[in-house]
Amino acid sequence: MQHFSRWKYYHPYISPFDPCPPIKVKAYSTPPHLYMGFQPEGLQQYQLREALYAGTLWPALYDPYEGIQHKEKREG
Repeated sequence: MQHFSRWKYYHPYISPFDPCPPIKVKAYSTPPHLYMGFQPEGLQQYQLREALYAGTLWPALYDPYEGIQHKEKREG
């Protein structure tokens, strides 16, 4: 069974003529709404002030962008 992660990885093409050091693996984060086929009825909501800070009304759709550097630090 494959471990689920919202982080996706790919290996970009590396040209032999590229003057820069290659980045062999690139990563990106996918938002939570991609994995929620439809919005369930009665989904928990933030209070208005919390929603303004989070950028969404629903905690299930909250996606704090951490960047790949923070992810790598957290996972060690």
